[in-house]
Amino acid sequence: MNFTLIYRDFKQLTKVGLSLSVVFSSLAGYLLATEEIKALTLILLAIGGYLMVGASNAFNQIIEKDTDALMKRTMNRPLPAGRMHVSMAMVIAVSFTILGLAILYSINPKSALFGAISIFLYTSVYTPLKPITPLAVFVGAIPGAIPFMLGWVAATNTFSIEPGMLFLIQFFWQFPHFWAIAWLQFDEYKKAGFNLMPMGKKNKKAVIQIIIYTSCLIIVSIIPVLKITGTFYIYPITAILLVALGSIMLYYAIKLYKHQTNKEARQLMLSSVLYITLIQVIYVVDKFLH
Repeated sequence: MNFTLIYRDFKQLTKVGLSLSVVFSSLAGYLLATEEIKALTLILLAIGGYLMVGASNAFNQIIEKDTDALMKRTMNRPLPAGRMHVSMAMVIAVSFTILGLAILYSINPKSALFGAISIFLYTSVYTPLKPITPLAVFVGAIPGAIPFMLGWVAATNTFSIEPGMLFLIQFFWQFPHFWAIAWLQFDEYKKAGFNLMPMGKKNKKAVIQIIIYTSCLIIVSIIPVLKITGTFYIYPITAILLVALGSIMLYYAIKLYKHQTNKEARQLMLSSVLYITLIQVIYVVDKFLH
């Protein structure tokens, strides 16, 4: 038995890289909310969050096993490649779901509730909608935006305007990020019957949507400077820094509008990853400077 191969397949099934990025968002949300850092809660949040995302990814790959086999990017995943049986993937997905929910519930019931909502929307609504309508991206943005907010809920056991703002920030971020990926993977997605660009087209009208959502993201990200979002607020200098950071994304979105090549789409995608990572770090640093 090749344990190295089994471990690699397990990482692919649960998308370890993506799962860890989600954990990072959750921990940032926790640090923004808490007045007293509790190591046990941080550990439980990290493990519970990882398990929930891993479960969502596993369920997604079970459902899309046949379509994954049609795309170069995904055909070597363990299920379409035949290295893992669907029943084993299902055991992993269900186990992760139960254990993840239990761990989040041990933090507080609201954390478990939002974790359950996330996995349900991702697997039962977003995934089945992907071959039907580009509106699947809108649905997928909801579970995608929960992790940042989940950290706040884990720290406070409340849902109010503060976690709502964290949700909105990550919600608007999903669109330029995912549409940049959809642009890059347009032909591959087409093979699998997916068309996830706005209005189903890879053209300037689609990029206008990217520019609009990127602009909304920048605006939403600096709303806390107005001190109308409860205990979540930022300094004016922080807001200026966030606008500058968001302008990098906007710059590449405008370049994509002008040139419409994969080069600009890739630059936009990478700048979006940089943006969501740095904005969370900046928020946390700003909070601890108050």
